[in-house]
Amino acid sequence: MIGIRRTRRTYILGIVISIVVLVFAGAMLAHAATPNSSPWIEPGSHETLSATALYGDLYGQLGILNANGAVAMQDHPFFMPLGSNGRACVSCHQPAYAMSVSAAGLRERWRVTQGKDPVFAAIDGSNCPSLPQEQESSHSLLLEHGLFRVFLPWPPKDASGRTIKPEFTIEVVRDPTGCNTHPEYGLYAKTPMISVYRRPRPVANLKYVMANNGAALFIVKNGMPDSVDPETGLPTAMNLMSDARHATLKLQAVDAGLVHLQMNQALSVEQQNKLVDFEKQIYVAQFADRVGGSLLNGPEALGPENLAKEKAGVLGDNLRTPVFGFFEKWKHGETIRDRDQRAFRASVARGNDVFFTRSFWIRDAMHINTVGLGNPVKRTCATCHNARMTGMDLQAGWVDVGTTNLPWASDSPELPLFKITCEKDLPPHAFLGRVIYTHDPGRALISGKCNDVGAIVMQQFRGLAARAPYFSNGSASNLRELVDFYDRRFNIQFSEQEKQDLVNFLSVL
Repeated sequence: MIGIRRTRRTYILGIVISIVVLVFAGAMLAHAATPNSSPWIEPGSHETLSATALYGDLYGQLGILNANGAVAMQDHPFFMPLGSNGRACVSCHQPAYAMSVSAAGLRERWRVTQGKDPVFAAIDGSNCPSLPQEQESSHSLLLEHGLFRVFLPWPPKDASGRTIKPEFTIEVVRDPTGCNTHPEYGLYAKTPMISVYRRPRPVANLKYVMANNGAALFIVKNGMPDSVDPETGLPTAMNLMSDARHATLKLQAVDAGLVHLQMNQALSVEQQNKLVDFEKQIYVAQFADRVGGSLLNGPEALGPENLAKEKAGVLGDNLRTPVFGFFEKWKHGETIRDRDQRAFRASVARGNDVFFTRSFWIRDAMHINTVGLGNPVKRTCATCHNARMTGMDLQAGWVDVGTTNLPWASDSPELPLFKITCEKDLPPHAFLGRVIYTHDPGRALISGKCNDVGAIVMQQFRGLAARAPYFSNGSASNLRELVDFYDRRFNIQFSEQEKQDLVNFLSVL
């Protein structure tokens, strides 16, 4: 049985298929999809982002859909440099990389610009601003793993700026970048900061990311009150950022302007509104596969147009509304003459089944095994990745599956290592005890809670093929490494066939 791996023959076949898809894209989409000849968009561009666009990626082609039509970049706050470092929002959220960036794309950008592109700005595009910025090694985490520096105050502060008393102390065990022990930027500076390194999340499909329907008044994970939108007073989904520190798109935009763009003053209300309007109408998903061909008119969840049409805030189930729909059309074979294409599509359908029905024991995962399900609990991938069309969590999605906390995380010497000691008069971490070693305390840097150490908000699954590496710390360089991590972490014992089918399934989303 074919898996199917991407052989030289299927690669050549895929190129032919991609050309065919490009030729007929106009007839298959509501608007003609425009291949972009210059994938990297520079701040201040006077070009137009067309209503639909195609970008080549490792597995085929990514599709971009602007639901409200073409977007003129000139004078648009998403595309214009607004701060002192020459960046725009688009610097870190490129359409060609599913409105994020890829490590490979960043390396190419360094080569083309000799490291002069604003995306490499010292503030967070380097391992630490104190390092010699002209040296490639000073940007190694960004170039090799797609990681930007995220620096947060310690102790944490709430939304009103009041200091939160944390339930733990934090020590710097290892500081390869030098930032966490630096006298100006580190933990012991006049204004103490913690630097962690994270992947930028896609600014796309936000209808789903922000969906909450006003249903949740408290956080299921810990029983605390949900964050609210300061303008409406309604609860928010808390799924926007890796640590859920900003409740709304406007709050995130203002913070990003001041921090990442180094603006001298906050975004105006007009700029905020224009940014939010743009971000809420853009959809990204894989459009075509080099082996499987066009993804249009196939399974109901595939392609950017289907994302634009579906209702947000729907809980996926295995009966009527699976997270990514039904793949029956591909499972039982189609009238396709090409053997490799037919086999690939069947593999994707099997991967979808593995995602939904292949049960395994989930154990010692904070905010999964602590919410009444039991420890261990036998479930599937879709138990936690339950939001229809994106594979996120409908509730505040931060969990600790071990991507940043030892012993589960790979102890990468390139990343900082912190020692967390939970206070003696409070309960220890449910699974890791009173002393925890972590590369990134995650949500705990915002909440100050011992049980939040290492908890990271789940990512959406769309456009994965265009934006490697994966996990918040870029620890999985490709989709196979992502699957292998879960296989090790939960001792699933996937067969080689199941692993390849899962990879093929994830690659078409």
